[in-house]
Amino acid sequence: MRTISVAQDFTRYPSGRYKQHSRTSGEEFRDRFLLEPLSKGEAILVDLDGTIGYGSSFLEEAFGGAARKLGMGADHLLGLMTIKAADPSLVDEITEYVKSAGTAKAS
Repeated sequence: MRTISVAQDFTRYPSGRYKQHSRTSGEEFRDRFLLEPLSKGEAILVDLDGTIGYGSSFLEEAFGGAARKLGMGADHLLGLMTIKAADPSLVDEITEYVKSAGTAKAS
């Protein structure tokens, strides 16, 4: 299982949804760290601890966006990801974003 630490591997200051708004956006994190291993069916552990916090736009684009980009069902995607967070509400939030991404209509 590959471990990805947001704070150590990406940034302690995650912010924003899209790359055009921030180099530390959810889109940038998703594209650099999540898509490749998940598309190969590789199990990953994402460690959310050690940052200053997370905005909902970052989390939705990183994790909900991964579900949309990969076209994976929520159960399959969530089965590949283990989320480590001192704040359990982050795990719940990410789970909801992944589940709703599977039912969202493309705009």
